[in-house]
Parts: sequence; structure tokens; C-alpha cells
Amino acid sequence: MPIAIEGGRVPALLKRAKALEPNPAPDNAQGANDVLRIALVNNMPDAALEDTELQFFELLGAAAGDARLSLKLFSLPNLPRTDWGQKHLANFYSGIDDLLGSRFDGAIITGTEPRRPNLREEPYWPELLQVLNWAENNTASTVLSCLAAHAGVLASEGIPRNPLSDKQFGVFEYRKLTSHPLTNGIGASMRMPHSRWNEVKADALAAGGYEVLTQSEDASVDLFVKRMKKSMFVHFQGHPEYGTRTLLKEYRRDTKRFLRRERERYPSLPQGYFDAAAWQLLADFREKAIENRGEEILADFPESAVAATLQNSWQASASAVYRNWLQYLRSAKSEHGAVVVMTPAARA
Repeated sequence: MPIAIEGGRVPALLKRAKALEPNPAPDNAQGANDVLRIALVNNMPDAALEDTELQFFELLGAAAGDARLSLKLFSLPNLPRTDWGQKHLANFYSGIDDLLGSRFDGAIITGTEPRRPNLREEPYWPELLQVLNWAENNTASTVLSCLAAHAGVLASEGIPRNPLSDKQFGVFEYRKLTSHPLTNGIGASMRMPHSRWNEVKADALAAGGYEVLTQSEDASVDLFVKRMKKSMFVHFQGHPEYGTRTLLKEYRRDTKRFLRRERERYPSLPQGYFDAAAWQLLADFREKAIENRGEEILADFPESAVAATLQNSWQASASAVYRNWLQYLRSAKSEHGAVVVMTPAARA
């Protein structure tokens, strides 16, 4: 089912997507009741801003079935942005005050690249608290992705994130711990991509009243949920929205940072992602890069050859979880009928 972008201003990358609906959602009451309105609060850095738009657009499109979806784009203020990023937001995104004065059926809030060990010291923290409080009162359910999940549990229950000795990077197998509507139709386990330097622990989440739905022996918790006032908050430590090549592009970026001496250690290869042939190509490049450390050698990075070997082993599970999430939104909308705009209260 096609997805509409509210406001009629469509970023170039999304214009090329085949499932794009040419017009925004209908304004008449009967038509509007058939549409699920979702706020995408995209806080990713400029380099990943458009890719993230497309990733969520494609994932929601694959999960929608016969549901009609309408997306509206937002981003937190006070995030570091280049001139290009500021222009992109000005052209295609709505202001945060617009979000706080509206109600949506659902919301998706992404993370961003952390600058400080304590998330409470990030310049966008006050606005993020406002958005989380808004979501508790003005959505049926909100998805918090990666760093946003860490920020959410810190804001709500004071649960800290714990630094890892190395980046949790790759595609990991997660087993289902319990039956839940979000994991209906999925087998005993599911694979999900992760890319993070920190984690929140299962015991701390359980003590804070969160229900952990999937967990891995190698990569800790992934999916967990908790009812927050009027909304079900859905937390992912991983990235079900990632495209097939996203981890490869991130690995190349980290390699570039090593070659430019912006990081001391050569990045670890993502686990569970490359086949043996791709692994060997990248291992050979690693040897050359360490011996001839300089950005110019990046021209020899075997991106095309490796990309041709990649398989998206998490797409089916990711689509299933989001299909269940959209069904939850539809059920909530049907039960509650017409939505009423609620003024957000201040979070302590």
C-alpha cells in the first residue's frame, strides 16, 4: 500500500521509491480515519539522514499490507548539523512545536551519534524529554530506536547504559523469551543488525518494569516494551530498519576514520554479516591499510565486490515485527475512534 508524506514536500531519495503515494493523506474525516498517521523523528547525523528516511519508508511499506500510512518528518533541535543538513530539514521537516501540538497514531524516534558519555549532558536532552512526554500522552505506541531506547529508559527509570569493550556490530541471533503481539508469526528466534558501543542490561530493565521480548547470549537484549501512560513504548537496541548494505557502509566509514587517524584501532568486522569470500577480501584490505595507513588507500576498499555477496537475513523478521506494530495501531485507532489533540505536560 502506498505511503503518503504529509505536507507534500518529499525528499529526493523518497521520490524515487516505488510505493510513494503522490498526495498527502485525505483531509476529510472519513478518509483520515482510514489512515495511520506516524511521526518519524529522525535524529540521525547528516551523513545518514536520507538513508534513514528511506530505510524506515521501505520497512513500513513492506509491513503495511492493506493499511494506509501517512508519515510526517521531524527532528530534534540542537543536533549538530551542516549547512546541507539545516537546509534539508528546512525543506522537508516540520518543527518540533508542530509535533508537540499534534496527536499521531504512532511515532518512531531514532537515535543519533552520542557526543558525551552522559546522555543528560547532550544539548538536545531537554527537547528529547519533551518529545518522550508528548509520545506518552499522544500516541497509541512509540518506537525508540537504539540510542533513543537508551535515552528513554534513562529518562523514565534512571536506567544507565553500560559501555562495551568493543562495538556490538553485526547481525545477531535473538531468541524469543515470551509470547507477545509484537512477535506473532515469528519463529523461536530472529536475526537483527546491531551497531552500538553501549547496552542496557536485562536485569535493570526487569527491575524497571520493562518486558524483555528477545535476548541473545552474544548480544544481550534487543526488543523490550513497557506501557507509558497512554502509549506502548517499543524499544530496540538494534536496527531492524537497516538496509542490506548499511553495515557495510558503516564499516567503510569506520575504516576511513582509522585511515584519517580519527580513531586508533582498526574497526572490527561486523559479525554474522559477511560470507567467507567477503571476509577474506576485507581481511586482505585490512593488512594493506595497516601497512600503508593513509586515506588514499580507501580507493582500493572492495565495496562493490563485497556488496554483491550480501544477504538480508533480518528483513522477514523486521517486517513481521513492524506489521504487528501497525496492526496494534489499527486496533487502537478502531477502539478509540476519533483522536483528540492533547496538550503535553512537562516532564520532571
